[in-house]
Amino acid sequence: MTAVFENRDEAQMIASILAGNTHEFHDLIQPYERSVYSMALSMLQNEADAEDAAQEAFLKAFRNLRKFRGEAKFSTWLISITLNEARSRLRQKKTAKTDSLDELNEGGQALPALLRDWREIPSEVVERREVRVMLQHAITGLPLIYREIFLLRDLEELSVNQSAEALGISVATAKVRLHRARMMLQKKLAPQLKQMVPKRRWFPWF
Repeated sequence: MTAVFENRDEAQMIASILAGNTHEFHDLIQPYERSVYSMALSMLQNEADAEDAAQEAFLKAFRNLRKFRGEAKFSTWLISITLNEARSRLRQKKTAKTDSLDELNEGGQALPALLRDWREIPSEVVERREVRVMLQHAITGLPLIYREIFLLRDLEELSVNQSAEALGISVATAKVRLHRARMMLQKKLAPQLKQMVPKRRWFPWF
């Protein structure tokens, strides 16, 4: 989530919206629009589906704004709604190759834009493009519970606590899932990456 608007008084904005100033809702969600869409796209692997899911997530946030108690950050609450919406749409898909959401692997087209801010990717243009494609395929192949935590923690850069809140799991469970997700990616990607540049340290957990 972007840090540009961290100093906003979101509690005051929410109170104003609930008091009838509904036009302020766009100002409230505007810093998070890209992150919500990116998360939906990462989960659904389809731009049209992601746009629909993001729009529905914002609508649900607006309709349920009175239920927001401020126990978590508004951004965390919003991403949790987005995750639930994406999960719901995944369940509705009839083309899934498995009956278990934990083993979904859509195997769709690589989406390099997803990794636009991932700091461990080297600066060389050719390498960056190749690594983005490989990493996107690897992320898509993760079981859903591991893909979710990896996207939240390592791509959206939420803290472990925030990621756990968004997923509705304990911090301990979040840490275990994140570790397993990273290990799965390392096992899959390490041979390919080391062939490209053997001496480069690609990931912080290598």
